[in-house]
Amino acid sequence: MAVKVAATVLGAAGGLVLGATAPGRLGVALAVAGPVGGFLAPDLWLARRARDRARRIRQELPGMLDLLRVTIEAGLSLPAALTAVGERTRGELGAEWRVVGGEVALGLPLASSLDAMARRMPVPEITAMLGALERTIRHGAPLANALAAQARDARAARRRRIREEAARAGPKIQLVVALLLVPSVLLMVAAALAGALLEGGGLPIG
Repeated sequence: MAVKVAATVLGAAGGLVLGATAPGRLGVALAVAGPVGGFLAPDLWLARRARDRARRIRQELPGMLDLLRVTIEAGLSLPAALTAVGERTRGELGAEWRVVGGEVALGLPLASSLDAMARRMPVPEITAMLGALERTIRHGAPLANALAAQARDARAARRRRIREEAARAGPKIQLVVALLLVPSVLLMVAAALAGALLEGGGLPIG
């Protein structure tokens, strides 16, 4: 809130400066939009950072799950495997797994530490992974098999998300072409025709 208040003050000052130089109603609109934009700007910035972090987590997840599976197959427990993989990797997941391993080493129950990680990483793929791990631990099933399945699911979800983003990008590209490229080409053609007419002295009169 302190950042939002500071941004509101700066936005109000900027809006007043721009509004004083703008004509008529535009000046009033700028004076009002300045503090509103300043108040909303931190939320928009934070939402963008959250989207970027979620995207990086989705990119890292399949490979990290494979590393975790191999480490568990080598004989380590889940907390020790999380610590080992987290210490040997970088990125969002590696940092979170190091935190989980350190908390468990200090005596915090694994379930509580994983729940805290889920709250820090509200990504559907992470929620699904932790739910599968919880069910596997509760029923005594092999963790390696569950991790392999989660890695396959994470790769499938990533491919599906890429296809969805590509499908959404198609209309945007068409809009850019319609609004920018087509008028630019028409202007170039019109300029070429105008130049040809001027050089030829105008259209011949029959």
